[in-house]
Amino acid sequence: GSHSQLEDAAPRIVEHPTDVLVSKGEPATLSCKAEGRPAPVVEWYKDGERVETDREDPRSHRTLLPGGSLFFLRILHGRRGKPDEGVYVCVARNYLGQATSRNASLEVAGE
Repeated sequence: GSHSQLEDAAPRIVEHPTDVLVSKGEPATLSCKAEGRPAPVVEWYKDGERVETDREDPRSHRTLLPGGSLFFLRILHGRRGKPDEGVYVCVARNYLGQATSRNASLEVAGE
């Protein structure tokens, strides 16, 4: 098959994450869907720092779903802190550029 009719395209975010309020210990999903050619690589950042998922750490409770969404098996929340609470953005990249989603905050519901 010839690729000539298909132009490469910089990523664009077609589904943005929205704010979520989760009870601790419950699962949660932050949606993100990006399009581009070649298919963009999606990364998540929380409060400006890259989020590690099970791709980097097999024991992680966070999974990057095939479409780009971030899935939390359960929201971690301890007396020492709320490691999952914060402001998330999804960034999609390919060689032509990158696209950043809107900010979405993840909040853990009060005790």
